[in-house]
Amino acid sequence: MSILTRFKDIMTSNMNALLDKAENPEKMIDQYLRNLNRDLGKVKAETASVMAEEQRAKRVLEESKADAEKMEKYAIKALEAGNEDDARKFLERKTQITEKQAELQQAYDLAESNAHQMRQMHDKLVSDINELEAKRRMLKAKWSVAKTQERINKIGSSVTDANNTAAGFGRMEDKVNRALDEANAMAELNKAPKDDIEDLASKYDKQVSVDDELARLKAKLNKE
Repeated sequence: MSILTRFKDIMTSNMNALLDKAENPEKMIDQYLRNLNRDLGKVKAETASVMAEEQRAKRVLEESKADAEKMEKYAIKALEAGNEDDARKFLERKTQITEKQAELQQAYDLAESNAHQMRQMHDKLVSDINELEAKRRMLKAKWSVAKTQERINKIGSSVTDANNTAAGFGRMEDKVNRALDEANAMAELNKAPKDDIEDLASKYDKQVSVDDELARLKAKLNKE
């Protein structure tokens, strides 16, 4: 299948209809984009080649025009020097060059048209791939939600007694609460016993410090 044929099939097909037939839409979307990105690489290479051909045709045409102008300048110089025969030869060569320019111009026009078409094709393919990338994210998100809902539905269908389920959750909650209470009690028991003597000692340390300061002030007053 050619690049353009595959590209046309992708862009004109009904994506939702294709996904309905697919066992795994995610894989199918990824495969589409892998194919398109691979084709984009080929289109880029072909576009570069066509653009290079356009530049080559343009360069040949411009060189031909420059050669024709050069022959005319030589003819003028020959006439100024009084050499009419030389001038005639230069003009004959200019005529030969000019006759070929029509073909060169036609080749350049075709190359330019081809390059323009390839650039348009390349830009359209890039744009459409970006659009499909966005669509892929959306479809994959929907597919993920659908699969999650399907799992929930299967779980829900297996539950026949909502009261028993609620009671089961209640028992689990009680078990968790008991485990938490036991863990907190064990943590409390594991704490080292508090030694109050240090707090008591600090009280008297502060008192001694105040007494020392009072004695110092009294001694200062007596000296005065």
